[in-house]
Amino acid sequence: MKIGKIITSGFVLLLFLLPLSGFGAMEPAVNAVAESGHSVPFWTVFPFVLLLIMIATGPLFYEHFWHQNYPKIAIGLGLLVVAYYIFALHNTHSPVHALIEYVQFISLLAALYIASGGIMINIDKKATPRANVILLLIGAALANLIGTTGASMLLIRPFVRLNRTRIQPYHIIFFIFMVSNIGGSLTPIGDPPLFLGFLKGVPFLWTLVHNFIPWIFSLGLLGAVFFLIDIRNKTHHTVFEDDDIIRNKITLKGGGNFLWLIVIIGAVFLDPNVLPWVPAINYDGQKVSFVRELIMISVGYLSFKFANRQALEGNQFSFEPIREVGFLFVGIFATMMPALELVGNFAASPDGTAMINHNTLYWGTGVLSGFLDNAPTYINFLTAAMASQGASINQISEVMSFAKDNTLLLKAISIGAVFFGAFTYIGNGPNFMVKSIAEEIGIKMPSFFGYIIKYSIPILLPLFVIVWLIFFKFSIFL
Repeated sequence: MKIGKIITSGFVLLLFLLPLSGFGAMEPAVNAVAESGHSVPFWTVFPFVLLLIMIATGPLFYEHFWHQNYPKIAIGLGLLVVAYYIFALHNTHSPVHALIEYVQFISLLAALYIASGGIMINIDKKATPRANVILLLIGAALANLIGTTGASMLLIRPFVRLNRTRIQPYHIIFFIFMVSNIGGSLTPIGDPPLFLGFLKGVPFLWTLVHNFIPWIFSLGLLGAVFFLIDIRNKTHHTVFEDDDIIRNKITLKGGGNFLWLIVIIGAVFLDPNVLPWVPAINYDGQKVSFVRELIMISVGYLSFKFANRQALEGNQFSFEPIREVGFLFVGIFATMMPALELVGNFAASPDGTAMINHNTLYWGTGVLSGFLDNAPTYINFLTAAMASQGASINQISEVMSFAKDNTLLLKAISIGAVFFGAFTYIGNGPNFMVKSIAEEIGIKMPSFFGYIIKYSIPILLPLFVIVWLIFFKFSIFL
């Protein structure tokens, strides 16, 4: 019976991943083909599929084996793909590029996780649906100032603590929907895809101007749905070792760590491709940042070393969630290289370019952002969209002109990448970390497919269809 469920789960996931043979474009994919002279065969996506299947089924059907061996599995599958690229395709560009992206990804995520872990916000008030919605909306707004990762790490524990006598998995799921993903749609700081667009030349305020109405509309609908679910919650238990006396106050410990968060956010902008004076490593004609990552790693170490011990204890802080994310995503970054290349190759073809419009960009970017990292997916589709207009993503002036003259196309890519990142645990970096923190506290979270089937399909999918109809299909708000 369990084997049947595993096979069924794998088949469902494979159906989701079949579009990998037909959307998007990406510089690394094009460069990889140029370097090796060969494109990857479709079967090379199966290590990626296998890793996702094991992430989905491991905690359900072979929990002890999975928790003991997931680092070996993730690294082993990743090395398998890397070895194929290096020894069979003679392509070192893609593995090195994936390694660079991973280091940038994990440096930011780890620094924000550790720094925010030393901040204990205790909202000792009565948990009501209204209070929860307000906190979720505050988190969504805050995500545009300190990123979805920063807002998630800062507020997930206070959110759980507020609801300590009635916490349920849906609380965490809606937190992922609203704070960890959709909330960060308004500024380049909000979500990594938008920051990449800003580095390429999209004006800083473009997302605020053009994404605001879909942002407030979607958060409003999700907030209403959450309110209707939460108002029916009559459970009473606790996941924190506190008494149940409501003191009706908000307290803060470890406030000094906010300074470390400011340093991290400031370091994000130290990109040598934008600021020529920033030291960089020249690789394959590109400037690769290392100062930013060194700052983030240093901040992670110092923020923990000098953190308020009471805040760490109150947050039940441990390194296990970031360890789990670190190992799993090193495998994901390595094994998804063939998937991204297949995506890129199709969009570089005449057939792929001919299919590009705001509808295909919204759904193409969105669906793949749910199962691949949404940052490279964003770049894939932005590259393809600009190529269809005879423009190059490597020219900042052309990116600025594209953003001005092709609002609907760029809006479809931006909304698709950020919104659909909430569709699975791996769609955006904070998702899996929030899940890990919740499980570390003691909350029983749904499995990979349980998340999709119970929450994403019945709640997010109708929302995405409505957003598409209003803002893209009929373009009611331009």
